[in-house]
Amino acid sequence: MERLVSEQRKCFGGTSACPMALSAIIRATKDMGKMLGGEEEKDPDAAKKEEERQEALRQQEEERKAKHARMEAEREKVRQTIRDKYGLKKKEEKEAEEKAAMEQACEGSLTRPKKAIPRGCGDDDEEDEESILDTVLKFLPGPLQDMFKK
Repeated sequence: MERLVSEQRKCFGGTSACPMALSAIIRATKDMGKMLGGEEEKDPDAAKKEEERQEALRQQEEERKAKHARMEAEREKVRQTIRDKYGLKKKEEKEAEEKAAMEQACEGSLTRPKKAIPRGCGDDDEEDEESILDTVLKFLPGPLQDMFKK
């Protein structure tokens, strides 16, 4: 390092004309030494400083989380006032009501609930067959109707 200082003084006419340039050169030289595999300067309080830094980071993170929790609580208050004003429900409440309605409809059943079947398309076998037979008999001539009725 002394060699660098003496070289700088030679360049600037024997005086330290630019102390900032000197400190920049010294820092650059230290960094180059580290990059080339030279030994780093050991700081005796490095572990303590690192522990303090980690604690500060944890504390900042906790403060950030608390801040966001407060902001979310305020937002939820505003949302609730809007829901109350317009008579809306939360998504969770809607989903819970729909699920309860489905469970109530399916109670005691092992399969999914049946869809409503329009009249005339279902399994009303006896009524439909009779009505179809009656309809066909109406179109037959009188003597044939008598034969089928017997």
